[in-house]
Order: sequence, then C-alpha cells, then structure tokens
Amino acid sequence: MIKLIITDLDGTFLNSQGDYDRESFKTIRKLMQEKNVHFAVCTGKQCERVEELFGDNLKDLWIVGDSATRIKYNGQFIYQSLIRNELGQRIIYMLEQIDSQHVIIACISDGAVIRADTPPKLKNKLRHSYSNIIEVDSFAAITSDFVKITVYDEDNQCQQIRSYLSDFDTHVYIIVSEDAWMDITALGVHKGTTIGKLQALLEVTKSETMAFGDGYNDIELLTMAEYSFAMRNAFKETQDVANFITGYNDENAVQETIKRLLLLQP
Repeated sequence: MIKLIITDLDGTFLNSQGDYDRESFKTIRKLMQEKNVHFAVCTGKQCERVEELFGDNLKDLWIVGDSATRIKYNGQFIYQSLIRNELGQRIIYMLEQIDSQHVIIACISDGAVIRADTPPKLKNKLRHSYSNIIEVDSFAAITSDFVKITVYDEDNQCQQIRSYLSDFDTHVYIIVSEDAWMDITALGVHKGTTIGKLQALLEVTKSETMAFGDGYNDIELLTMAEYSFAMRNAFKETQDVANFITGYNDENAVQETIKRLLLLQP
C-alpha cells in the first residue's frame, strides 16, 4: 500500500522547460487525496521557488527543499539544518580561490546570497531555482549560519571543483548532482536522511513509499523507497539503484506512473 509519493523536480517531475502538466496534476492530486496518499517534492530548489511553481496546487504538499536541508508544509518550516557560519565562510573562501567562472550561492534562512557582480545572464539562470535572492559585495558580510552552499558552473566543471574540497569531507556533506551543480549541506544531511525524517513524521515505512529521481543526488532518495523509479533520462548510476525504470521527464512519466499504480490501489 503506497502512502507517500516523493519526486525530484528538475529532470524528473519537471520537463525540459522547467514546467509540468498542471491540468494533469490536478487530477493526480485528487486521486492521491482519495487514496490518502501524501505527496512530497524533494529538490535543490529554494522552498519559496517550489511554492511559486505549484501555486494553487500547493495545499497539503510537503516540500523537502533547499537540497533537503528544510521541510516546509502549508507555509510552515517543520525542519531545518544549518552549517555554522565560521565553517561556511571557510568553504566559501576556498571556492573563491579556485580559478573558475563558477557562481557561489550561499543560502541562509532569509534567502539565497550571491555576489552583486554575478553576470546578469547567470542571475537569470539562478532565478529558475531561487525566488529570494540577496546580492552582496562580499560573502564576508554574512553573519548568520548557512542553510546550504551551492555552486553552479556553466562550463560543467563541478566534478573538478569538488576535488578542492576534500579537507571538508568530515565536516559537511558534498554532492555533485550533475556536472553543472554541486551542493554542500550539514554533515549527514541529504535527500535520504531528510526523507527518513519525513517518513518518521508521517509514520510511513519504506515499503509504503514511492520515489522518483534522475540525478546523482537522488540516489539516497531512491534507497528510501521500495517503489523506487529512475527516469529513462537519469544517470546510469541512479538507474542502477532504482527498482524500476520509468519514462522520460518530457513524457510526463512521473504523473503517468503515479496514476497507473494508484488506480490499482484500493
């Protein structure tokens, strides 16, 4: 019996244009409600950006956002993990020493902080994932703790950038979700551990959970669900850990799979 459905967004639930079939989703949501199934999105996107994406469909939707560092439900934060400021500043300093054109996004409780001199085209790119953006001349101006630190590199160099951060492996969790994106969160905090907290909160087991993903950062997520689906467009490593392979994100495969399986459920 499926009681909880979780999906990644980019490359999974969302199509290549960063959108989804909204009319179809209204039908799927009604079906989930009739079957008493919880629905959650688990994403690197800022929670507020997820709220924008779902709009009228937001009610009773669980958001595991900001790279699984936060859980938000009906406008209220239920959980949040933090990297202490001193540690985060050391990581940012190291990232700024690397000879690369990457963008650093330092997320705090109030929003996503970027340097004011970030090129306009990259600022526009970031708005696909972050609604609340704060511009500063220097990251040293940040005095609060960090929700997460994200790197975007349009030259797809995040695997190389990751190699400079090995000294921090015992202090934070670092994941390259794809070649252009890297996330740094508190030690031991990733999609798998935070979904575990959500399952405990909802009193739902792994055998009652369905999950969908495509990226390297979805591997831990898929291990938390017996009904684990990797997208046809997912990385091979992600497909290898999934129990099932579904269609492509551009085919609305997540919604179609949910509908087929829930119609079989009493």
